[in-house]
Amino acid sequence: MNTDIRVSDHNIKLRTKKKSMLKEVWRRMRKNKGAMIGLVILIIFGTAAIFANVISPESNVTTQKAAIRLTGPTAEHIFGTDAYGRDLFARVLYGARISLTIGFVTAGISLLFGGILGACAAFYGGRIDNTIMRLMDMLTAIPGTLLALTIVAALGPGMINLLIAISISSIPGFVRLIRSVVLTVVEMDFIEAAHACGTRDPRIIFKHILPNAIGPIIVQTTSSIASMILQASGLSFIGMGVQPPTPEWGTMLSEAREYMRIAPYLLIFPGVSIILTALSFNLLGDGLRDALDPKLRS
Repeated sequence: MNTDIRVSDHNIKLRTKKKSMLKEVWRRMRKNKGAMIGLVILIIFGTAAIFANVISPESNVTTQKAAIRLTGPTAEHIFGTDAYGRDLFARVLYGARISLTIGFVTAGISLLFGGILGACAAFYGGRIDNTIMRLMDMLTAIPGTLLALTIVAALGPGMINLLIAISISSIPGFVRLIRSVVLTVVEMDFIEAAHACGTRDPRIIFKHILPNAIGPIIVQTTSSIASMILQASGLSFIGMGVQPPTPEWGTMLSEAREYMRIAPYLLIFPGVSIILTALSFNLLGDGLRDALDPKLRS
């Protein structure tokens, strides 16, 4: 009976603490100019990706017009046209949808599997911990981009295989982080109270442990999206990722290499889009890290 009351009281306190913590995090985020700049850039790209159909018809992405091929920026085509006469602004716009989708999906998959493996390793310890961490050591021994390239080479280029490859190469980082955070939570009194109540292990992990470790996890996820977008663009650039004519930024850079001397704008616009998107996630991640750091709270 007492243990039930203790767990219930803890849940009430946890909900109250979350509300106050969110307000405090937002207050501190607003003071961080870099984080707010990153958030504004991310909102602009996110809005453009969501409402791409409204801003520019999808037909502009694939419609080829030989008469206007390699035309520089004009009032009608503000980013110019590519070697096939396709509107570059529309392709960059729809490319934002592809790149952001890759970033969020791969981060979500990595977080899901990394969270489960990391939490189980810290919660159960012993052989389970050793087995999981040795497997992660094996994956970590191979550089992430090389591992992703190897997986794509084995599965074949394409959007789905690219998502799988980047997700697998990113899982070890999430496992290590979540394991280290969960280790600081599993010994707390309310976890022992949940055990005493007969609560099942999966419920303890997902209901009590992971919510208390959410701060570092959010920071890691936000920061990793930038590297995943860069990794996807790099693989697409060498022809191992998203395939033409899909308007992915890395693929667009690859197609523009041949014309970089006579039409440098073909490189500038998708290249700047990649830089700004990656920068926005990094700035936002740094701001969240500062806002969630208890040592910096005043």
